[in-house]
Amino acid sequence: MSSSRLFTRREALKTAALGALTLPLLNVRTDAAPATPSAADSEHGLRFGVAGYTFRDLGVAESISALKALRIKNACIFKNQLNWETATPDEAKAVAEKYHAAGIALSGTGVVNLTNNEAKCRQAFENVRVAQVATMICKPDRDALPLVEKLAKEYDQRLALHNHGPEDKLYPTPADTFNAVKSLDSRIGLCIDIGHSMRAKADPVATLRQYASRLYDLHLKDSAALPGALADIPVEIGTGHIDIRGVLRTLLDLKYSGVAEFEYEKVAANPVTGLAESVGYVRGILAALAG
Repeated sequence: MSSSRLFTRREALKTAALGALTLPLLNVRTDAAPATPSAADSEHGLRFGVAGYTFRDLGVAESISALKALRIKNACIFKNQLNWETATPDEAKAVAEKYHAAGIALSGTGVVNLTNNEAKCRQAFENVRVAQVATMICKPDRDALPLVEKLAKEYDQRLALHNHGPEDKLYPTPADTFNAVKSLDSRIGLCIDIGHSMRAKADPVATLRQYASRLYDLHLKDSAALPGALADIPVEIGTGHIDIRGVLRTLLDLKYSGVAEFEYEKVAANPVTGLAESVGYVRGILAALAG
């Protein structure tokens, strides 16, 4: 296929995605029934959400408006909107109710740091419980893993450890997270970040297949960084080095039942345009695969 045809296809997908932004972004209805993660949200076999870090400079209302405009029904909440580690249960419930009222389920959290301190860990677990979050995305200290397993059982809460690339001292690769949880209760699994995986020289497609049994969440992104790079170069999905088509085909082959969370990190103050382009590109690839 010629470069001109690729450009035309990409521009078409971008245009379709940006068309969603003509919807109102501020006056979101909040009279819908509370939402829970559901297979009914599937698009050609996959469910999508947005990782909270994407909206790290936006408030709750702005984030909800963007999700509604992009027709995405699952979301993670980052600490700027609700700090899972320090909030009270009442605060967690109040924020969650705003998403639920807009018809958006809370599929995950921003990365929650869990130390070997039961009172602090229990506070995070209680906040996640009252907010009705499907999966706590987290980074436990190694010595906190027995405590985290105990609380996961007590709260019947699913957890997913997040890999953060070669600069991460605890969990640089999905292999590191898997080795940390493989002997623990099955409620504890992985949130595979395909961008950080690639930079840590872990092929995203091979990694998804290898650890599918504990794959509970996924951060879907692209990067212009090269394998081994300590610094990420986030870009719109489809413009970087990651085999996005291969990732999507693999998720379909695996019948992945979790949520694939778009994580767009290139622009913090106004992420919606780049996020919309990424969403449109992925939807276009999925439609082609389904056809």
